[in-house]
Amino acid sequence: MRVAKPVKLSADDDRNLRILSKRKRIEARVQMRARIVLMAAHGMSDKDIAQQLDSDRRVAARWRARFLAAGVQGLLTDATRPGRPRTARRDANVKKVVRTTLEHTPQGATHWSPRTLAAHLGTNASAVARIWRAHGLKPHRVKSFKLSNDPDFVKKLEDIVGLYLDPPEHALVLCCDEKTQIQALDRTQPGLPLKRGRGKTMTHDYKRNGVTTLFAALNMLTGRVLSITDKLHRHQEWLRFLKMIDRNTPKKKELHLIVDNYATHKHPEVKAWLAKHQRFHIHFTPTSSSWLNMVERFFRDITDKRIRRGIFTSVPELETAINEYIALHNANPKPFIWTAKATDILAKVTRARAALNKRTSI
Repeated sequence: MRVAKPVKLSADDDRNLRILSKRKRIEARVQMRARIVLMAAHGMSDKDIAQQLDSDRRVAARWRARFLAAGVQGLLTDATRPGRPRTARRDANVKKVVRTTLEHTPQGATHWSPRTLAAHLGTNASAVARIWRAHGLKPHRVKSFKLSNDPDFVKKLEDIVGLYLDPPEHALVLCCDEKTQIQALDRTQPGLPLKRGRGKTMTHDYKRNGVTTLFAALNMLTGRVLSITDKLHRHQEWLRFLKMIDRNTPKKKELHLIVDNYATHKHPEVKAWLAKHQRFHIHFTPTSSSWLNMVERFFRDITDKRIRRGIFTSVPELETAINEYIALHNANPKPFIWTAKATDILAKVTRARAALNKRTSI
């Protein structure tokens, strides 16, 4: 008569197994394995364990043996199962799929799908999809990029990142920009509200009821936002925005404003006003580098949470909604934290330029 090997648990193993057997956010099969080992440690036979857990004796024997061989860690993963042995034909098929995906495009289209490539190579779509997953190939996806050609890119990058990571004392760092052409959109038909088992619905078409522009200055220290709205976004409105910032910030503080290269920011009247207000220091982002301005992060949030799915019958209604969102944001502000170092960004840009140059030289 075969007798199951006894299981003796250390204090750590006992504690870990009890945690695994009771933790809610864990796979049920792992919970069962932990219970099998705990019961085995109490001297129960495989047959009794299987009966109590409504399982099979062989299952209890397997996990008893696995624990004795690999400990608690052995219960967390399944053993690898041998599949059909690889053949030269299968390897050649994999290479052919990968090479065709990378080096060719289908006639009359920009990229392959599993079905079109399978039809082209005389294989099946499931095999193509499996090979793509194994090699990280995603022909259906494309990412956009833009490398700045600003000759002073490095200087401006180091300047702005320096303000984020090591801001000057007795000064405020404000990320400023305007979000233009915000449309007051009303839907042509009323949608249905959110309910259990069905998401909220909106018509795809809309009525345009005018546009507005949001001028915003994000305080990098506190996360608060200073803002105004206006129908236009000329240098006159930008000056009005700067004067608002001047009124609503401590007079003894130096102000470092991070702005992009929009023409209104460099208008002669703006320059003349800044020359008379020496506490304002303007830091321009490199061209094609709006991602360096952290206020864009705030613009993304207000667009996603308040504007995109909003219904507005007029511009004043839209501006009221924007101002309410900013007021709620300022009631409990949380600053956006910049963590990337200038050297890391420059290294990434250098790699991107090298890859681009290599591609264009082919």
